[in-house]
Amino acid sequence: MTQGIVRDTPYDVAVIGAGVVGCAIARELARYEVSVVVLERSGDVGNGTSKANTAILHTGFDCVPGSLESSLVSRGYHLLGAYAEEAGIALERTGGLLVAWDDEQQAALTSLQEKAEKNGYDATQILSAAQVRDREPNLGEGVRGGLAVPGESIICPWSTVLAYALEAASAGVSFLLNAQVTAVARVEGLHVLATGQGDVRSRWLVNAAGLFSSDVDGLCDHDDFTVTPRRGELVVFDKLARDLITSIILPVPTQRTKGVLIAPTVYGNVLLGPTADDVDDPFATATTEQGITRLFEAARKVVPKLVDEEVTATYAGLRAATQFQDYQIRVHAGEAYVCVGGIRSTGLTASMAIAEYVTGLLGDEGLELTARTLVPETPDMAPLGEQQLRRYLDAAAIGRDPAYGQVVCHCERVTQGEIRDACTGVLGANDLGALRRRTRAMNGRCQGFYCGAEVVALLSELSGRSPAALTGLDS
Repeated sequence: MTQGIVRDTPYDVAVIGAGVVGCAIARELARYEVSVVVLERSGDVGNGTSKANTAILHTGFDCVPGSLESSLVSRGYHLLGAYAEEAGIALERTGGLLVAWDDEQQAALTSLQEKAEKNGYDATQILSAAQVRDREPNLGEGVRGGLAVPGESIICPWSTVLAYALEAASAGVSFLLNAQVTAVARVEGLHVLATGQGDVRSRWLVNAAGLFSSDVDGLCDHDDFTVTPRRGELVVFDKLARDLITSIILPVPTQRTKGVLIAPTVYGNVLLGPTADDVDDPFATATTEQGITRLFEAARKVVPKLVDEEVTATYAGLRAATQFQDYQIRVHAGEAYVCVGGIRSTGLTASMAIAEYVTGLLGDEGLELTARTLVPETPDMAPLGEQQLRRYLDAAAIGRDPAYGQVVCHCERVTQGEIRDACTGVLGANDLGALRRRTRAMNGRCQGFYCGAEVVALLSELSGRSPAALTGLDS
């Protein structure tokens, strides 16, 4: 993996956190004549909250009207939708369907529609029980009605983060990985950031540290909010379950959570989840028997046939919940510091709009934003979606390079050429998690049982790391 190095001269802007928001901010800043470094505590971009979410492109219909989140989700929805098409990021306009199961939920549909209109989204439609069943015949008994949200979509979250990062890197943005920020000091008008890679100096500082954003805020002598990790457990069902639903099946949301959804994925699976449990540990990403049981109980009511399908995988992600309902994006005048905290499950959708907003705050506070003469080019991302022309089916690509016709991971139809591409160049994969996010290798029904040895051997050859190191057997 190619990454930046600590340099003696200060950067104009240091961004802490290489999740979807941090990488989006880096990409936006890369459009201007400023030097930028992104500091990430882990060994890859998108390796925290951004890698384990429900992968929904939200319309923002159920945001709090008038909130910052509402405005940024609404704008981000359109920005990311257009960017996904340009960059080749897998995106499917499946639509969403909120299902009411009792009188109280049915009565709430009208207020949800009014809420959507206040958020600038006027395409919802209240449906009768019969209309809901016509759309989704595999729903369980007891449907009372529904609210159709045709704009809700599914997207590839892994390609989104990587696309932002690659575009930023192509314009000279440096990425310092395995560089946790442990201290922040102000010295002669500069931020001095202590990291495991050495000290980094910058004129401006952007805190996009996700689950650790309140910790970084504390390092900057602020205590404006507290992040409580909210664990969301999810179940991924086999591709044979895909025909059970046509759209994203949503519950009527509560003040605490959007609830458990059942959604198709761009990879051809069906996703069930998430739970919403506050935990103390920002690394508590193990699934639990209680959480998975609750999910199956929900699925048994909503789509009963789903519980009879094969499970491909389970996983858990952590959202950066705070004591506030809204995003916590604040500029600290005179300190050259912008905090981007409390970005919850809508952060993927809002990411490009958040980046615009933060860049505007920096400009308002004095950062000189001179547009680059040559704007960074949008990268051409590998096709990971089942509705895209995958490499193993692309006769033209195979004709140019036979490695695209050599399937290594048969569950997900990942080719030798794709693995090679993912491991080489800027921000190439150098561990199994990074490779899985870039290619889908080992993400299928066998979870690497058949292809694991060959995938590890290829990754070892391309990354220069030993198989023992890649599989954790040397620890």
